[in-house]
Amino acid sequence: MKDIARLVLVLTLIAAGAGLILSLVETVTREPIAEQRRLQTLKALKAVLPPIDNAPDTDTVSLVAGKDRKGRDVERTFYRGRYEGSLAGVAFKVVAPDGYSGNIEIMVGVDEKGTVSGIEILSHAETPGLGDKIAHEGFKGQFKGQNLGSVDWRVKKDGGDFDQITGATISPRAVVGAVKNGLEFFGEHRQEIVSQEVQP
Repeated sequence: MKDIARLVLVLTLIAAGAGLILSLVETVTREPIAEQRRLQTLKALKAVLPPIDNAPDTDTVSLVAGKDRKGRDVERTFYRGRYEGSLAGVAFKVVAPDGYSGNIEIMVGVDEKGTVSGIEILSHAETPGLGDKIAHEGFKGQFKGQNLGSVDWRVKKDGGDFDQITGATISPRAVVGAVKNGLEFFGEHRQEIVSQEVQP
């Protein structure tokens, strides 16, 4: 009986010690991780926006873009890039849920009227050597300068204007659809997005 009590005490002390160490590690690494994520977001924003001289992650507008499976609001954040105080462009994330291997996260940049200034693939799990070519400049470059009225927002295999990738139509189709949906949402809320005051 005495041995069991001793064993319980030892295990309790080990568990408490491990919990304390994990808590300390989390406290120490929280801010550096948050800063790294911020820098990655800024890098993506600068890749898709026209030249800017502000920090667009501090000049944002968030709107409800839908509901999740549990009926909770899903917000979409719009990052506003400015140059010499004037709005140069707006960037926002979209998610293509119908990629070949799951979700594809995309950052989309547009000018004030909704013409694409660039896209950046933020994350995906598409097949190496096939679907992952959505992250190549040759594919992403097709979107630059396009708006909802300038092209048929489908891949060529479906009768549209966007080149699909040989052997991997699903991934390009998902990206084209997600960017189009994002542009439609931006167009419906454009005035609200571009004119809302910066929150202190």
